[in-house]
Amino acid sequence: MMGGTMLNTESKLVKEALKVLGKDNFALIVHGGSFPSKNGEDTGFGSYNTDAGHALIEYAENYFNAIQLGPNGKTKSTDASPYCGTIFSGNPLFIDLKQLTTKDWECILPISVYEDVVKNNPNADKGRTSYSYISKAQNDALKVAWGNFKKTSKFSKTFDEFKKENDFWLSKDALYEALSIENGSDYWYGWKNKDDKNLLNPTNVEEEKRYQARISEIEKKYSDEIEFYKFCQFVLEEQSLKTKEFALKHNIKMIADRQVAFSDRDAWAYQSLFLDGYSLGCPPDYFSKDGQAWGFPAMNPEKLFDREGNLGEGGELMKRLYKKMFTENPGGVRIDHIVGLIDPWVYQSDKTPKCEDGAGRLFSSPEHPFLSRFAVAGLNDLDYTLEADKEKRVKTLNDEQIRLYGRFIEKIVIAAAKECGLDKNAIVCEDLGTLTNPVEAVMKKYQLQGMRLTQFVVPEKPMHPYRCKNIEENVWNMVGTHDNLPVSFWAKSMINTHEGYLHAKNLVEDLFAEVENKDDIIVRLTQDADYLKFIKLVEIFASKARNVQIFFTDFFQIEDVYNRPGTSGDANWSLRLPNNFKELETINLPKILKAAIIARGKEFSDKHKDLLAKLG
Repeated sequence: MMGGTMLNTESKLVKEALKVLGKDNFALIVHGGSFPSKNGEDTGFGSYNTDAGHALIEYAENYFNAIQLGPNGKTKSTDASPYCGTIFSGNPLFIDLKQLTTKDWECILPISVYEDVVKNNPNADKGRTSYSYISKAQNDALKVAWGNFKKTSKFSKTFDEFKKENDFWLSKDALYEALSIENGSDYWYGWKNKDDKNLLNPTNVEEEKRYQARISEIEKKYSDEIEFYKFCQFVLEEQSLKTKEFALKHNIKMIADRQVAFSDRDAWAYQSLFLDGYSLGCPPDYFSKDGQAWGFPAMNPEKLFDREGNLGEGGELMKRLYKKMFTENPGGVRIDHIVGLIDPWVYQSDKTPKCEDGAGRLFSSPEHPFLSRFAVAGLNDLDYTLEADKEKRVKTLNDEQIRLYGRFIEKIVIAAAKECGLDKNAIVCEDLGTLTNPVEAVMKKYQLQGMRLTQFVVPEKPMHPYRCKNIEENVWNMVGTHDNLPVSFWAKSMINTHEGYLHAKNLVEDLFAEVENKDDIIVRLTQDADYLKFIKLVEIFASKARNVQIFFTDFFQIEDVYNRPGTSGDANWSLRLPNNFKELETINLPKILKAAIIARGKEFSDKHKDLLAKLG
């Protein structure tokens, strides 16, 4: 473990080198559940609100100026994926139970209850979450805290203010919780009571009266459970706001993550706003020959905007969501699957996401028997030699069409950021994978920050956008995300392969342009996995990109997998930073940044001789 003085010196050198390389932001990617615990305080789930969470934020200040979180919504008890969480309600698993045992919270949680949660954690101090365990244990502990919370008046005013300010979403989510208890399941599609499925969506006066009577019945029967739900959201917000303040004091911006999905709870609450009979997914591609049937509802375009282009009910809802996110996260918001806001792929909910089964792009299918009503592209804009799922099928676009494709971005996302005092740099667009012509046009028009993932470069394509020489300034560059294997695994897979040779050749062309022994370096890169990993990390800093992200497994050199796409269960989404994360051997940033400066060429490196000498 590096001593305080040495760490401080290294920190200053790293930040100076980042500035020299033109990096505005350097973010550590770590989802909330992956935050570490302290020994003897591991309840079974990570949280940025704990003492250990604050310790990681404090540590991050040495190298980073931002932490990229995952989605923070409430997840289902049967699915740990943060990308299936709620859009408004936060995940109660991020509540720090220990704080509730202190005088600041009137000791509403007995220390013995907290200690029992820690003692019974099956994965205590093992660097793994215990999702099934803590989902129940956390809820049970919070119910005890709720019972004592009701006896104190210290928080009465702030709790009432919170409920009033957030009523537009909180009451709906809390009612769903009560109905889940009433129906014995939090999966509303399977509820036997048909009325309960539609309580917020009456279609006539008779239904409205009957549904309102049912709501009143449920609210009376489950009044305590409803207030308990609101209590959990209140506690989480109070703790999270203090954490965000703590982070800002340590010069760390917390960047939120807005998933493309709507949870079951959201689908129930806002079902009148969604496109009936269609779901959001992905078309067949290299990774999935049958496409990806996500099953998430797609917002009805006619509910997003009216005929005059003003925000409709759906548009107002989404703008409130983004305003909430920007207000709570002045560091910005990462938008997952930005294509889902600009040129989404939808399919009939009872069929596959294939073209032959009627799937298509919501705004790019003027020939489709149903989707044509929403088309922005016209029949003459299509290249009919390409199938509907191909990225370049929309071949022509005029300025007005680009504006229409970008309405969600301009009138909801950018407008929400501006109203919160932020600019477009607070918007991070995940545009990896499919990038259709309309998406590219909107990204360019509004100068949005996209992503470049260097593990995914196609080495046979000299102009591939993820290759170092082609990476522009206005992007976030990274070697991998939560969906990728650690870069060390990637490097090992490339050794002594033809693909590895192609990658090595490109890296040498881009990063060793002025050296004489290029062939020797290529040979080494094709045979030495550690060296290939090192140069792959150098690449993200040597590029022109002003922003860099690195996943926690890559930074702390943890050779384990956080997410295996398409899998579920307690083993997935469960990897955490170990409690002794400060003792781990991280990547050698000074050495990596020194190599990145040298890779910029002799003229550039000569200007920074003194810094290079200090970097070692």
